Amino acid sequence: MLSTPHRPDAATRAVPADLPRDGARSRAGRVPAGRRGRLIAASALCGALLMMLHAQIPNRVGQLGSLFQTFLPWAGLSVPVLLTLAAVRRSRLAAVAVVAPAVVWVSLFGGAVADKSSAGGDLIVVTHNVDEANREPGRTARALARSGAHVLALEELSEKTTPVYERELAASHPYHSVHLGIGLWSTYPLRRVEPVPIMPWTRAVRATVDTPKGPIAVFAAHLASVRVTPTTGFATARRNEAGRNLAEAVRAERLPRVVVMGDFNGTGEDTALRPLTSQLRSAQREAGAGFGFTWPASSPLVRIDQILVRGVSPASSWGGGGAPPRRPPHPPPPRGGGGPPPPPRER
Repeated sequence: MLSTPHRPDAATRAVPADLPRDGARSRAGRVPAGRRGRLIAASALCGALLMMLHAQIPNRVGQLGSLFQTFLPWAGLSVPVLLTLAAVRRSRLAAVAVVAPAVVWVSLFGGAVADKSSAGGDLIVVTHNVDEANREPGRTARALARSGAHVLALEELSEKTTPVYERELAASHPYHSVHLGIGLWSTYPLRRVEPVPIMPWTRAVRATVDTPKGPIAVFAAHLASVRVTPTTGFATARRNEAGRNLAEAVRAERLPRVVVMGDFNGTGEDTALRPLTSQLRSAQREAGAGFGFTWPASSPLVRIDQILVRGVSPASSWGGGGAPPRRPPHPPPPRGGGGPPPPPRER
Protein backbone atom coordinates (compact mmCIF):
# COMPACT_ATOMS: atom_id res chain seq x y z
CA MET A 1 0.00 0.00 0.00
CA LEU A 2 1.40 3.24 -1.05
CA SER A 3 1.45 6.08 1.40
CA THR A 4 2.18 9.72 0.88
CA PRO A 5 4.60 11.20 3.42
CA HIS A 6 3.08 13.87 5.55
CA ARG A 7 4.43 17.36 4.61
CA PRO A 8 3.12 20.02 6.94
CA ASP A 9 2.64 23.33 5.23
CA ALA A 10 4.70 26.38 6.13
CA ALA A 11 2.08 27.70 8.49
CA THR A 12 2.18 24.58 10.66
CA ARG A 13 5.87 23.70 10.60
CA ALA A 14 7.52 23.57 13.96
CA VAL A 15 10.49 25.83 14.62
CA PRO A 16 13.26 24.41 16.80
CA ALA A 17 13.59 26.20 20.09
CA ASP A 18 17.22 27.14 19.49
CA LEU A 19 16.47 29.07 16.29
CA PRO A 20 15.08 32.61 16.22
CA ARG A 21 11.55 32.94 14.96
CA ASP A 22 10.68 34.78 11.81
CA GLY A 23 12.02 38.38 11.93
CA ALA A 24 13.89 37.88 15.19
CA ARG A 25 17.23 37.63 13.45
CA SER A 26 16.88 41.08 11.89
CA ARG A 27 15.53 42.57 15.12
CA ALA A 28 18.46 41.23 17.10
CA GLY A 29 20.89 43.43 15.15
CA ARG A 30 19.01 46.64 15.79
CA VAL A 31 19.73 49.18 18.56
CA PRO A 32 16.67 50.67 20.26
CA ALA A 33 16.17 54.32 19.27
CA GLY A 34 16.48 55.47 22.89
CA ARG A 35 20.01 54.03 23.19
CA ARG A 36 21.32 55.37 19.92
CA GLY A 37 23.95 58.13 20.27
CA ARG A 38 24.57 57.73 24.00
CA LEU A 39 28.32 58.00 23.54
CA ILE A 40 27.93 61.11 21.40
CA ALA A 41 25.62 62.67 23.98
CA ALA A 42 28.04 61.88 26.80
CA SER A 43 30.91 63.43 24.81
CA ALA A 44 28.87 66.56 24.21
CA LEU A 45 28.04 66.97 27.89
CA CYS A 46 31.67 66.38 28.90
CA GLY A 47 32.80 68.99 26.39
CA ALA A 48 30.29 71.49 27.75
CA LEU A 49 31.52 70.90 31.31
CA LEU A 50 35.17 71.28 30.30
CA MET A 51 34.49 74.61 28.62
CA MET A 52 32.27 75.87 31.43
CA LEU A 53 34.72 74.85 34.18
CA HIS A 54 37.97 75.52 32.28
CA ALA A 55 39.23 77.82 35.04
CA GLN A 56 39.08 74.92 37.50
CA ILE A 57 41.21 72.54 35.43
CA PRO A 58 44.33 72.03 37.57
CA ASN A 59 47.84 72.78 36.42
CA ARG A 60 49.51 70.36 38.80
CA VAL A 61 50.14 67.76 36.09
CA GLY A 62 51.79 69.02 32.91
CA GLN A 63 50.01 72.41 33.10
CA LEU A 64 46.99 70.82 31.45
CA GLY A 65 44.77 73.70 32.49
CA SER A 66 46.92 76.28 30.72
CA LEU A 67 47.22 74.09 27.63
CA PHE A 68 43.44 73.66 27.35
CA GLN A 69 42.79 77.35 28.04
CA THR A 70 45.29 78.39 25.36
CA PHE A 71 43.22 76.71 22.66
CA LEU A 72 39.84 77.16 24.38
CA PRO A 73 38.15 79.09 21.52
CA TRP A 74 38.80 76.12 19.22
CA ALA A 75 36.76 73.85 21.49
CA GLY A 76 33.75 75.17 19.61
CA LEU A 77 34.73 73.00 16.65
CA SER A 78 33.45 70.02 18.62
CA VAL A 79 29.87 71.25 18.11
CA PRO A 80 29.61 70.71 14.30
CA VAL A 81 31.58 67.45 14.59
CA LEU A 82 29.25 66.04 17.25
CA LEU A 83 26.18 67.31 15.41
CA THR A 84 27.32 65.52 12.25
CA LEU A 85 27.83 62.28 14.20
CA ALA A 86 24.37 62.68 15.74
CA ALA A 87 22.87 63.02 12.25
CA VAL A 88 24.73 59.93 11.01
CA ARG A 89 23.43 57.93 13.98
CA ARG A 90 19.97 59.48 13.58
CA SER A 91 19.94 60.11 17.30
CA ARG A 92 17.64 62.74 18.70
CA LEU A 93 19.26 62.26 22.12
CA ALA A 94 22.71 63.16 20.76
CA ALA A 95 21.37 66.10 18.76
CA VAL A 96 19.72 67.58 21.85
CA ALA A 97 22.86 67.03 23.95
CA VAL A 98 25.01 68.94 21.43
CA VAL A 99 23.01 72.05 22.32
CA ALA A 100 24.87 72.15 25.68
CA PRO A 101 28.42 72.79 24.37
CA ALA A 102 27.01 75.18 21.75
CA VAL A 103 25.34 77.31 24.43
CA VAL A 104 28.46 77.31 26.64
CA TRP A 105 30.73 78.32 23.75
CA VAL A 106 28.42 81.16 22.74
CA SER A 107 28.28 82.40 26.35
CA LEU A 108 32.10 82.43 26.49
CA PHE A 109 32.98 83.76 23.06
CA GLY A 110 29.84 85.02 21.39
CA GLY A 111 30.78 88.60 22.24
CA ALA A 112 34.22 88.21 20.66
CA VAL A 113 32.72 87.62 17.23
CA ALA A 114 30.89 90.94 17.18
CA ASP A 115 32.61 94.12 16.02
CA LYS A 116 32.95 96.33 19.11
CA SER A 117 35.20 98.98 17.58
CA SER A 118 34.13 102.60 17.49
CA ALA A 119 35.30 105.79 15.83
CA GLY A 120 37.67 108.18 17.54
CA GLY A 121 40.59 107.68 19.87
CA ASP A 122 43.64 109.87 20.31
CA LEU A 123 46.48 107.37 20.81
CA ILE A 124 47.58 104.37 18.73
CA VAL A 125 49.90 101.82 20.28
CA VAL A 126 51.39 98.82 18.51
CA THR A 127 53.12 95.77 19.95
CA HIS A 128 55.12 93.60 17.57
CA ASN A 129 57.45 90.66 18.08
CA VAL A 130 59.93 91.47 15.32
CA ASP A 131 61.66 88.04 15.52
CA GLU A 132 65.38 88.15 16.22
CA ALA A 133 65.94 85.89 13.18
CA ASN A 134 64.14 88.36 10.89
CA ARG A 135 66.17 88.61 7.65
CA GLU A 136 64.54 91.89 6.61
CA PRO A 137 64.49 94.13 9.68
CA GLY A 138 64.65 97.24 7.52
CA ARG A 139 61.45 96.28 5.72
CA THR A 140 59.73 95.57 9.03
CA ALA A 141 60.91 98.87 10.48
CA ARG A 142 59.64 100.85 7.51
CA ALA A 143 56.26 99.15 7.79
CA LEU A 144 56.10 100.06 11.47
CA ALA A 145 57.02 103.64 10.65
CA ARG A 146 54.02 103.78 8.31
CA SER A 147 51.64 102.14 10.79
CA GLY A 148 50.44 105.43 12.26
CA ALA A 149 51.33 104.31 15.78
CA HIS A 150 52.27 106.89 18.37
CA VAL A 151 53.97 104.29 20.59
CA LEU A 152 55.70 101.11 19.40
CA ALA A 153 56.68 98.22 21.68
CA LEU A 154 59.08 95.84 19.93
CA GLU A 155 60.19 92.47 21.25
CA GLU A 156 63.07 90.16 20.23
CA LEU A 157 65.43 92.91 19.17
CA SER A 158 69.02 91.74 18.71
CA GLU A 159 72.39 93.48 18.73
CA LYS A 160 72.45 93.14 14.95
CA THR A 161 68.95 94.42 14.20
CA THR A 162 68.55 97.15 16.84
CA PRO A 163 70.62 99.71 14.87
CA VAL A 164 68.44 99.07 11.84
CA TYR A 165 65.26 99.90 13.76
CA GLU A 166 66.89 102.94 15.33
CA ARG A 167 67.86 104.24 11.89
CA GLU A 168 64.58 103.51 10.12
CA LEU A 169 62.33 104.79 12.93
CA ALA A 170 64.35 107.91 13.77
CA ALA A 171 62.27 110.27 11.62
CA SER A 172 58.79 109.00 12.51
CA HIS A 173 59.46 108.10 16.18
CA PRO A 174 62.25 110.35 17.49
CA TYR A 175 62.01 109.19 21.11
CA HIS A 176 63.16 105.68 21.89
CA SER A 177 64.82 103.48 24.47
CA VAL A 178 66.13 99.93 24.08
CA HIS A 179 67.00 97.50 26.89
CA LEU A 180 68.43 94.27 25.50
CA GLY A 181 65.63 92.69 23.44
CA ILE A 182 62.86 95.14 24.44
CA GLY A 183 62.43 98.56 22.87
CA LEU A 184 60.01 101.49 22.98
CA TRP A 185 59.68 104.06 20.18
CA SER A 186 57.38 107.06 20.49
CA THR A 187 56.26 110.21 18.73
CA TYR A 188 55.86 111.74 22.20
CA PRO A 189 58.61 112.30 24.78
CA LEU A 190 59.60 109.36 26.96
CA ARG A 191 60.89 109.69 30.50
CA ARG A 192 61.59 107.48 33.48
CA VAL A 193 62.38 104.58 31.17
CA GLU A 194 63.69 101.71 33.28
CA PRO A 195 63.87 97.91 33.19
CA VAL A 196 61.29 95.94 35.13
CA PRO A 197 62.89 92.92 36.86
CA ILE A 198 60.53 90.15 35.82
CA MET A 199 63.32 87.69 34.91
CA PRO A 200 67.08 87.40 35.59
CA TRP A 201 67.67 89.29 32.33
CA THR A 202 65.71 92.24 30.98
CA ARG A 203 62.42 91.20 29.39
CA ALA A 204 60.28 94.23 30.35
CA VAL A 205 60.58 98.01 30.52
CA ARG A 206 58.43 100.76 31.96
CA ALA A 207 58.22 104.34 30.66
CA THR A 208 56.16 107.47 31.12
CA VAL A 209 54.82 108.76 27.79
CA ASP A 210 53.95 112.46 27.85
CA THR A 211 50.93 112.65 25.55
CA PRO A 212 49.04 115.88 24.81
CA LYS A 213 46.36 114.69 27.26
CA GLY A 214 48.74 113.87 30.06
CA PRO A 215 51.21 111.17 31.09
CA ILE A 216 50.58 107.46 30.56
CA ALA A 217 52.59 104.64 32.10
CA VAL A 218 53.54 102.18 29.37
CA PHE A 219 54.92 98.72 30.07
CA ALA A 220 56.44 96.64 27.27
CA ALA A 221 57.11 93.00 28.10
CA HIS A 222 58.13 89.69 26.60
CA LEU A 223 57.30 86.90 29.02
CA ALA A 224 59.31 83.68 28.97
CA SER A 225 58.62 81.20 26.20
CA VAL A 226 56.68 77.99 26.82
CA ARG A 227 57.51 74.51 25.58
CA VAL A 228 55.55 71.31 25.08
CA THR A 229 57.67 68.25 25.89
CA PRO A 230 56.84 64.57 26.54
CA THR A 231 58.37 64.69 30.04
CA THR A 232 57.14 68.00 31.43
CA GLY A 233 54.04 68.58 29.33
CA PHE A 234 53.18 72.27 28.83
CA ALA A 235 56.17 73.90 30.55
CA THR A 236 55.09 77.39 31.72
CA ALA A 237 56.73 77.80 35.14
CA ARG A 238 59.18 80.53 34.07
CA ARG A 239 56.50 82.38 32.12
CA ASN A 240 54.12 82.25 35.06
CA GLU A 241 56.76 83.63 37.42
CA ALA A 242 57.55 86.46 34.98
CA GLY A 243 53.82 87.21 34.76
CA ARG A 244 53.52 87.43 38.54
CA ASN A 245 56.52 89.77 38.75
CA LEU A 246 55.07 92.00 36.04
CA ALA A 247 51.73 91.99 37.87
CA GLU A 248 53.43 93.28 41.02
CA ALA A 249 55.08 96.12 39.09
CA VAL A 250 51.78 97.10 37.46
CA ARG A 251 49.99 96.96 40.80
CA ALA A 252 52.55 99.37 42.26
CA GLU A 253 52.18 101.85 39.39
CA ARG A 254 50.96 105.23 40.65
CA LEU A 255 49.88 106.83 37.39
CA PRO A 256 46.13 106.36 36.85
CA ARG A 257 46.46 105.60 33.13
CA VAL A 258 48.37 102.43 32.28
CA VAL A 259 49.02 100.45 29.09
CA VAL A 260 50.70 97.03 29.30
CA MET A 261 51.57 95.39 26.00
CA GLY A 262 53.83 92.79 24.50
CA ASP A 263 54.32 89.12 23.76
CA PHE A 264 52.91 87.27 26.78
CA ASN A 265 53.28 83.76 25.36
CA GLY A 266 49.83 83.14 26.80
CA THR A 267 46.20 83.96 26.20
CA GLY A 268 43.73 85.98 28.20
CA GLU A 269 41.90 82.79 29.17
CA ASP A 270 45.01 81.28 30.79
CA THR A 271 44.34 81.37 34.54
CA ALA A 272 48.08 81.15 35.25
CA LEU A 273 48.33 84.77 34.03
CA ARG A 274 45.38 85.94 36.11
CA PRO A 275 47.55 87.91 38.61
CA LEU A 276 48.26 90.25 35.69
CA THR A 277 45.13 90.08 33.57
CA SER A 278 42.70 90.42 36.50
CA GLN A 279 43.84 93.98 37.26
CA LEU A 280 43.68 95.16 33.63
CA ARG A 281 41.24 95.15 30.71
CA SER A 282 41.88 93.68 27.30
CA ALA A 283 41.69 96.17 24.43
CA GLN A 284 40.77 93.37 22.03
CA ARG A 285 37.99 92.07 24.25
CA GLU A 286 36.48 95.53 24.74
CA ALA A 287 36.99 97.11 21.34
CA GLY A 288 38.04 94.41 18.89
CA ALA A 289 36.33 92.40 16.18
CA GLY A 290 36.88 88.66 16.24
CA PHE A 291 39.48 86.83 18.27
CA GLY A 292 42.50 88.75 17.00
CA PHE A 293 44.73 85.68 16.83
CA THR A 294 48.42 86.54 16.49
CA TRP A 295 50.45 83.30 16.57
CA PRO A 296 51.88 81.73 14.51
CA ALA A 297 52.21 84.68 12.16
CA SER A 298 51.60 82.65 8.98
CA SER A 299 48.33 81.05 10.18
CA PRO A 300 47.35 82.49 13.57
CA LEU A 301 45.60 80.07 15.93
CA VAL A 302 45.92 81.74 19.33
CA ARG A 303 46.29 85.23 20.73
CA ILE A 304 49.49 85.51 22.75
CA ASP A 305 50.26 89.18 21.99
CA GLN A 306 48.24 91.45 24.22
CA ILE A 307 47.40 95.09 24.90
CA LEU A 308 45.93 95.56 28.37
CA VAL A 309 44.81 98.86 29.87
CA ARG A 310 43.76 100.56 33.08
CA GLY A 311 42.24 104.02 33.24
CA VAL A 312 42.07 104.07 29.42
CA SER A 313 39.03 103.50 27.21
CA PRO A 314 39.91 101.47 24.08
CA ALA A 315 38.16 102.66 20.93
CA SER A 316 39.31 99.88 18.59
CA SER A 317 41.74 96.99 18.51
CA TRP A 318 42.84 94.72 15.70
CA GLY A 319 45.59 92.33 14.70
CA GLY A 320 47.83 92.71 11.69
CA GLY A 321 45.40 90.83 9.44
CA GLY A 322 42.32 92.59 10.77
CA ALA A 323 40.52 95.69 9.67
CA PRO A 324 41.70 99.14 10.84
CA PRO A 325 39.50 101.40 12.95
CA ARG A 326 36.67 103.15 11.20
CA ARG A 327 38.27 106.52 11.80
CA PRO A 328 41.80 106.27 13.18
CA PRO A 329 43.33 109.22 15.03
CA HIS A 330 45.53 111.55 13.05
CA PRO A 331 48.72 109.53 12.47
CA PRO A 332 52.10 110.92 11.53
CA PRO A 333 52.61 111.09 7.75
CA PRO A 334 53.91 107.88 6.12
CA ARG A 335 57.66 107.72 5.78
CA GLY A 336 60.10 105.28 4.26
CA GLY A 337 59.57 102.71 1.56
CA GLY A 338 59.55 98.98 1.13
CA GLY A 339 57.14 96.31 0.11
CA PRO A 340 53.88 95.27 1.73
CA PRO A 341 54.17 95.64 5.52
CA PRO A 342 54.37 92.65 7.79
CA PRO A 343 51.44 92.82 10.20
CA PRO A 344 51.88 94.54 13.54
CA ARG A 345 50.51 92.25 16.23
CA GLU A 346 47.90 94.57 17.66
CA ARG A 347 46.83 98.17 17.77
